[in-house]
Amino acid sequence: QVQLVESGGGSVQAGGSLRLSCAASGSIFSINAMGWYRQAPGNQRELVATITSSGSTNYADSVKGRFAISRDNTKNTVYLQMNSLKPEDTAVYYCAALRVYTYRGSFNDYWGQGTQVTVSS
Repeated sequence: QVQLVESGGGSVQAGGSLRLSCAASGSIFSINAMGWYRQAPGNQRELVATITSSGSTNYADSVKGRFAISRDNTKNTVYLQMNSLKPEDTAVYYCAALRVYTYRGSFNDYWGQGTQVTVSS
């Protein structure tokens, strides 16, 4: 089994910064991509950013230039540095590990429990 543990959420004023971390553990052989998604009340879950094992990144247009995703493959950990935060960034942020291969040869997607980010104006 694979577990994702997130940390780093909290409350901040507009213009501030937060850094989210997510560590994957378990019987992991490799992880194709890791990323962050978010869901605000009344909205669907949406992509924030993803990063592949080779370092290719993808960002939502709404966060480009403000957020930066990075990854430590040796620790199966992904980070999200969030700068210039806006009230509209308020949401529950979910970590995702996509196409996780185990030593048994199977693969699956896994999600964290979510961490709240609140940005006040």
